Amino acid sequence: MLSISTRNTRFSALRWALLWAALTLPLACATAQQTDAELAPTEEAVAVPVAAPVKLDGETLFRVRGVSAYPAEQRAQFIANRITAVANDRAFNVRGIRVNETPFSTQIVAGNLVIVRLVDADAQLEQVRRQALAAAYLLRIQTAVEEYRHERQTNVLIRHTVQALAATAGLFLFWFVGLRILRAVLRVLERHYRHRIHEVGIQSLRLFRAEHMWLWLIKALKLTAAAVGALVSYATLSYIFSLFPWTRELSRNLSGFVFDPLRTMGSNFLGTIPDFIFLAILGVITYYLLKFIHLIFSSVETGAITINGFDPEWSKPTYRLIRGLVIGFALVVAFPYIPGSNTQAFKGVSLFIGLIFSLGSTSLIGNLVSGYSLAYRRAFKPGDVVKIGEYLGVVQESRLLVTYLHTIKNEMVAVPNSSIVNDAVVNYSSLARTKGLILHTTVGIRYETPWRQVEAMLLEAAARTPGLLSEPKPFVHEKELRSFDIEYELNAYCDRPNSIRSLYAALHRNILDIFNEYGVQIMTPAYEGDPEEAKVVARDKWYSAPAVPNSSGRE
Repeated sequence: MLSISTRNTRFSALRWALLWAALTLPLACATAQQTDAELAPTEEAVAVPVAAPVKLDGETLFRVRGVSAYPAEQRAQFIANRITAVANDRAFNVRGIRVNETPFSTQIVAGNLVIVRLVDADAQLEQVRRQALAAAYLLRIQTAVEEYRHERQTNVLIRHTVQALAATAGLFLFWFVGLRILRAVLRVLERHYRHRIHEVGIQSLRLFRAEHMWLWLIKALKLTAAAVGALVSYATLSYIFSLFPWTRELSRNLSGFVFDPLRTMGSNFLGTIPDFIFLAILGVITYYLLKFIHLIFSSVETGAITINGFDPEWSKPTYRLIRGLVIGFALVVAFPYIPGSNTQAFKGVSLFIGLIFSLGSTSLIGNLVSGYSLAYRRAFKPGDVVKIGEYLGVVQESRLLVTYLHTIKNEMVAVPNSSIVNDAVVNYSSLARTKGLILHTTVGIRYETPWRQVEAMLLEAAARTPGLLSEPKPFVHEKELRSFDIEYELNAYCDRPNSIRSLYAALHRNILDIFNEYGVQIMTPAYEGDPEEAKVVARDKWYSAPAVPNSSGRE
């Protein structure tokens, strides 16, 4: 007598009756309304109902169908649990599993435990009689129970464990010996054959270097060895998993884990070949279109082609803009043909990237726009001496994002283009070679010193400074009559904007020297009180040396 607890898996008679009615009544009604000719296969045949496999130790015994109220998967799992319960009760004889006929169903029972109930709809699924289907199921269940018990016998498990350990040891030995053999082969090849590999070329053109060919040979050999090792490891693992009933299903599915993704990728790749062909053609057209556009703007930049109102310096930034537009248009056209572009994952990743780009690229976009704005404003060009904010230097390169300045301190400063657009730019080079750059410096001299003498000394200091131009002539302005002194400004022309700092230094040295030579102090004394005598210049001292009457053209 079978002793199996069925408290948690009890299936009431009413539940079985409902299942039988759901499975058989539609079939009976359809059969009563159709003739034998109407039962012939047609293009409008009813779809085959979904069936779920009944498995034991990962092996499919048979398939059963279900209904919406009692799905096939749930019914299959219920039957599998009953078969497992019978198999675990070793006191029950397998031959005690029998078929029991009822008016509306055929039952396969083990003692008082009903393993499976079959109705006409189940037989219709297999296109056989219900009694024949029950007999086949009975034989399959008995065989599966016997195998289940046999695989879990102590002596069988011990034997399989020993075999698994032996296979594992053999796998480790294979890898150990294989790695040593591979290293030995590599050493032999290195010693005897590497010097025989020569580069491949046509006359002076080298197509393949000898060292590259050697590296390719070594990589190919290692890849072959890795493939052999992976194949042996796969076969060993599959064998070990097949020894035990708990991992036998994993052994059967192991090949699927490896080859199913490859098979899926291969089939998907074959399906996307037309799209790849379209993308390749689009890429070739875009490439040669960009080459043609680059040729046009390069000719404009070199002067081979002239366009009225278009500065040659605008060629490079304009080409970059048009190139971006062409590439953007090509991407828009290519997007529907990119494999996986219509999947939700691709759309989600695209949305995430767009969100990150929009949140983190505000300054980047600002610098890009500013870079193009600077190119068309022609504020400066490479080689110009400019002052941007606190930085004075030579423009080395102006890119879309930043402009590089080489300062007099031998520093390379990267100034963001957005800050250049928002700040004043002083260009010392744009007019220096045509009209000259005016260097200017100021001194404060007391009122008792004749202004003619001060002018003459400042002009003499400019004349002594190498690098300052004699034409146009230097000139002096009395900028301001301040409380305690007069502010004089010396202006002198030069055509060397790269030497501004050195010219200023030389000019200041000469001003100090000449004022010392004539005993004139450069100072602004603080106010302490009114002097007893007025601080004025006597007429006989108006032309104190080095001033010359009428030399300045003014009395």
